Amino acid sequence: MDGDSLYDTLIVRRAREPRHAGELADATVKAAGNNPLCGDRIALGVRVDGDRIAAARHVTKGCAICAASADLMAGSIEGRTLSEALDMAGRFHHMLGNGSPVELDDLPESMAAFLPLKTHRSRLRCATLPWTALEEALGHD
Repeated sequence: MDGDSLYDTLIVRRAREPRHAGELADATVKAAGNNPLCGDRIALGVRVDGDRIAAARHVTKGCAICAASADLMAGSIEGRTLSEALDMAGRFHHMLGNGSPVELDDLPESMAAFLPLKTHRSRLRCATLPWTALEEALGHD
């Protein structure tokens, strides 16, 4: 990947061939996110079992960055506790805000694909919208 490229191979692949897309019929919590500036929209469904995320699915309409972020997020949070997932969301936001790549030590390796967005600030909301929806879903039982 070119360090300035917005469209890492992983982003393009996961946007075209998502692994966690679709509605989750037995979701216990849901949230929606919308970015009216660019048209990205996400509907997130999460099934919580005890204190763990058993499954997560998304329906995303928007750019490749948003779709890939939603899909990678959904896969990354399955099996984690609610607090781990919320902590991951916070670290992702921080990494793209004023954080450093060192924080990738605490995030799945796939999240490095979004680091070029730090130099394309207008696209940050595309990547963070799914994570904001996750925070909303888990913040409202």
